[in-house]
Amino acid sequence: MINCYIGLGSNMGDREWHLREAVARLAAIDGIWVSQVSSIYVTEPVGFTEQPAFFNAVAAVRTSLTAGQLLAACRKVEQSLARKRDMRWGPRTLELDILLYGDYPICTRELTVPHPRLPERLFVLIPLLEIAPELTLNGESLEQYRQQLGDDRAVRFYQSWHKQ
Repeated sequence: MINCYIGLGSNMGDREWHLREAVARLAAIDGIWVSQVSSIYVTEPVGFTEQPAFFNAVAAVRTSLTAGQLLAACRKVEQSLARKRDMRWGPRTLELDILLYGDYPICTRELTVPHPRLPERLFVLIPLLEIAPELTLNGESLEQYRQQLGDDRAVRFYQSWHKQ
């Protein structure tokens, strides 16, 4: 079993529902066990900024799937929730990114892990730190990356994954 982390994002339609449904659909796939999900955060878009704010979270999963199989499962869930890939960094009902796949670096045409922009994205670092503060990347703690990025007010807590 491999410990993995998957970033979730949505900025179209019922954003919270898309994230929750994505986690439920991932958990229903043979070989994927969702062990923990961060709180949901509201974040401003990166890249193409003329679009609605995102809801973001990170899920910790254990899997018996290969990295390629896990990527295919994530894409299947995205498609089942009407994900369209029309514009890079454009609006989307759902995005699932494999952030980490165990301690294995992966670099293929389809997948790069650790996710290449993980250290630059507070909307990933903050929820990832919430559920896995002990993680390191390239010899640095995730908290060190967070501090290097500075002001994190653009990532706002929305609600706990487990509503009270």
